[in-house]
Parts: sequence; C-alpha cells; structure tokens
Amino acid sequence: MEMKKIGVVGAGTMGHGIALICAKAKFSVTLLDISLELVEKGYGIIEKFLQKSVEKEKITATEKTEILSRIEKSTALESLKDADFVVEAILEEAKSKFEIFNKLDGIVKTEAILATNTSSISITAIAAQTQRPDKVIGMHFMNPVPVMKLVEVIRGMVTSDATLTETMNLTELLGKTPVVVNDYPGFISNRLLMPMINEAAYALMEGVATEKGIDKVMMLGMNHPMGPLALADLIGLDTCLYIMEVLYEGFKDPKYRPCPLLKKMVAARYLGKKTKKGFYEYE
Repeated sequence: MEMKKIGVVGAGTMGHGIALICAKAKFSVTLLDISLELVEKGYGIIEKFLQKSVEKEKITATEKTEILSRIEKSTALESLKDADFVVEAILEEAKSKFEIFNKLDGIVKTEAILATNTSSISITAIAAQTQRPDKVIGMHFMNPVPVMKLVEVIRGMVTSDATLTETMNLTELLGKTPVVVNDYPGFISNRLLMPMINEAAYALMEGVATEKGIDKVMMLGMNHPMGPLALADLIGLDTCLYIMEVLYEGFKDPKYRPCPLLKKMVAARYLGKKTKKGFYEYE
C-alpha cells in the first residue's frame, strides 16, 4: 500500500510529536482533537520546536515552512476518511479508545491501518471494536517523540502479517527503530519500567531514602539518565498508577500492586510536572 496521508487523533504531548515526525518525513498529516483550541496548542508547540531547530541550524527556515504546510488542523473525524494510516494518541483510558476506534472504523477507508499509541491497553481488545481487527496494531512511541528512537510495535491476536510489515516500514521511514512485541499487559517497556517506579514509591513511603537519594542511586549506580521518581513526575503519576492497575488486573500478581503512596498522591492531584507538584515541586 502506498502511504501518503496520516491522521493523528489527539494533539497532546504524544499526538503533536507524532504529527511532527510524520510531517518531517514528508507525509501529509491531519492533526485532530476535540477542540480547535487543543489542536492550535499542539500545532503551536510543533512550530516552536521547529523554530528552535532553525535557530540551531538543524533545518532551514524554508524547511520549517514546508513541514508546517503538510499539517492540516481538524476537529472532525470525517476529515480522516481518505487517510492511509491513522495513529490514535488520546488519553490512556480504555473506554475512550474503544469509542474512537469504533467511530474510526466507520469513517476511514477499509484498506487503511488503525494504530494506537497505547502504553498498556490490550491491542486485541481495541481491535475488537472494529470490523477490521487484522488492520489494528499498537504503535507505542516514547516521550519526547521527536527525540526518542524506540517504537514498540505491538501485534494483537488478529493483526495480519501485512499490517505488521506496513507498520514496521512506516516506523523506519519516520526515523525510528521498531521492536515487535506481543500483546500482553504493559508490553515490554511498561512491564519493566512501571514496577521499578512503583518500587521506588514503596522505598520512599517506607523511608528507605529520600526522593533525591533514590533517584541518585539509579542515576549514578545504574547509569539511568534520570531517576525513577523524577521520571514518574515527567510521565504523570496518574498515568503511572493507571498502568500499574492494568498490570495488576491483567496478571493478578501481587508484585504489580500499586503503591499506596502513589494512589494517595494521585487522589491529592499531585500528578507531577503537569500540576507543578509530584514527588518533586516545580516552578
């Protein structure tokens, strides 16, 4: 299948990043969200990122203009009817994703592939909301999208070989490195990462060390670029808790039980950088 137009549903942190790398790879992109305000916000962040790239002489001003010209802004799912590939990047909540895929299935042409950027929800369950489960796949980008090389390509139970091949090819055209993963809770990245963050929260709750002490051990002793608690703040503590709950529910294993401190902080709306307070405080 010749791929020309890519739709991105969700203009938030992940969505606008995906739209940017698709436009840089010379695809026509439709960036969509529930309101024009959200779309304009995402588009504005793309514009700022490209302007910084111009200032650093990574791209020219002409290239910036060309990249932006490839991005169409929309609030209507119907604008994706002629898309060849659609990436959903809305909030990490199963019911919302199920609804979007059910709607997309009735709008997007039958030969198009529908991908989800979910970091934990079953691809097989999402695919079951459509009449094309063989054309549904997971495409889990890492944050920040323009910088991070990895994309977990998650194959659902019914995902076809052709869909997998097309998605792998697209991932490489976007300048990313795909790793194929089967459909289990948390896939690989979050199945390994989130229990580490959860255990760091337990260590903090039990008074084993301070926030800075825990993070410093992992940074200096394990060569991690940032500590697990700082990373949790960056990801969002609500997202971390949600993924731990998916792991706990999916495996029924007590080792995935969410830390009570993590649950308490989310209840208090201490969600990390986005609320200016999490394990650390932010200006």
